[in-house]
Amino acid sequence: QVQLVESGGGLVQTGGSLRLSCAPSVSIFSIPVMGWYRQAPGKQRDLVATITSGGRTNYADSVKGRFTISRDNAKNTAYLQMNSLKPEDTAVYYCNANSLGYNIWGQGTQVTVYS
Repeated sequence: QVQLVESGGGLVQTGGSLRLSCAPSVSIFSIPVMGWYRQAPGKQRDLVATITSGGRTNYADSVKGRFTISRDNAKNTAYLQMNSLKPEDTAVYYCNANSLGYNIWGQGTQVTVYS
């Protein structure tokens, strides 16, 4: 069973930056798609960004130009660099690993942006 360990959430002022990390228990090279999703209180879980093993990325329109997803095979970690944060980015952020045999979620990390 693949497990994902997330870190990097916190409290930040509007306009600030945070970087989230996600470390899988297996080689990240073997995971076709890594992604980040977020869920605000009372709302559904939404896509933030995904990245394939080949480096192809996809972003929600609301974060394009502000967030960057990446994966470092040497460090076996996926990242979400979040810049120019806004209060509406406040949510629990979840890492996701998607393959033919599984779709695994991390435990979630809280990101709170205050004005």
